Amino acid sequence: MVSESELKVCVLGLGYIGLPTAAVIARTGAHVLGIDVHQSVVDTVNSGKVHIEEVDLDGLVSGVVARGHLRASTLIEPADIFVIAVPTPFKDDHQPNIGYVLQAATTVAAVLKAGDVVILESTSPVGTTEQVAKLLSQLRPDLRVPGHCAGTADVAIAYCPERVLPGRILVELIDNDRVIGGITPRCARKALAFYRRFVRGACVTTTANAAEMTKLTENAFRDVNIAFANELSLVADRMGVDVWEVIRLANRHPRVNILSPGPGVGGHCIAVDPWFLVSAAPEETPLIRTAREVNDAKVAHTIARAEALIDALPQGAPVACLGLAFKANIDDFRESPALAVAAHLARRYGERIHVVEPFTRILPAVFDGTGVRLIDLDDAIEACPAMIVLVDHEIFRSVPLDERAGKQVYDTRGLWPDQPRHARAEEELRLVG
Repeated sequence: MVSESELKVCVLGLGYIGLPTAAVIARTGAHVLGIDVHQSVVDTVNSGKVHIEEVDLDGLVSGVVARGHLRASTLIEPADIFVIAVPTPFKDDHQPNIGYVLQAATTVAAVLKAGDVVILESTSPVGTTEQVAKLLSQLRPDLRVPGHCAGTADVAIAYCPERVLPGRILVELIDNDRVIGGITPRCARKALAFYRRFVRGACVTTTANAAEMTKLTENAFRDVNIAFANELSLVADRMGVDVWEVIRLANRHPRVNILSPGPGVGGHCIAVDPWFLVSAAPEETPLIRTAREVNDAKVAHTIARAEALIDALPQGAPVACLGLAFKANIDDFRESPALAVAAHLARRYGERIHVVEPFTRILPAVFDGTGVRLIDLDDAIEACPAMIVLVDHEIFRSVPLDERAGKQVYDTRGLWPDQPRHARAEEELRLVG
């Protein structure tokens, strides 16, 4: 086995998963090269800085870059281990797009040699790892590729999805269990030996297809649970009942664990991955499809309730939208329902809308030309008689009742359970429920 100081690892994709993964591997003493198509990302990492918000990532990257264990480039180099961590979005018809994965595999093929291990970490439709193996066998007929050769293969190919929570990525990359699926059992064992270098959690081996479906299953399960909570919130709105109290009480049952409703579901995982299962088996997935539709529709419901609140205010009164990220305490706006709601309100109400988002310094481009301003929380409390809570950032939770008691509040996250209910506003909002 190659020693830590001699191991060369290449991580393709330096985004929310790729960069933390590269830094954690580099911390073990391995020599890690991070590949990204954006020169600005490469330059940022090579300067010892980060382009994403993640707890403790800046210090870790600074340290491993300074010690010479991590560097970045737009050009690939030979390595012992290749980790593919590029995006896997879906197309307009919700069909999966694995183009970035296949492009990364093509890049790896140019420098692949006997003894190397190729690991796909990107959340992918079932069968993607097999497609990577097929592509490599076509591009490198001089190498024996698992699944496409007789006898022992020259390289190993496996699938190992990340299972991390933004805001806890560095901890969970190490402590969480990992599912490692190989094209062959030998491939799985090769990948297992690599992950054992930095993972403290259990590493369980299986087939590549099973590992791919496991990752999709985890996110689809959460999506269905959130859809139940979101649908319950619609019923509670119609009934004039506090859904947060209902869920809190229901979860006291020893076998009930309802997740929290919100303005929708965002992020690159839960809002995307269930569609990969639906696409693969449309006739067998009515529940998963419905859950996706319920969660997507919650955005429109949130917009309607927010509009009812704003229309009930005095003419021209400013309104604060609290949060744009898809979840609390991060700077990730991908597929964010909060961003979708705030952008819609901005287009309709223009400069009346103020945005509070502590995890960005500039508003996303969707707000260009709307007259909307990014302001801090204290200014919003002082200037805005109405507040729409779209993200449960910790700083928002810190606002005491006496600073918001006289305000009209639409709280999509259950952040302020002590907020007084305003009879007129509640009646207006119930009409759109």
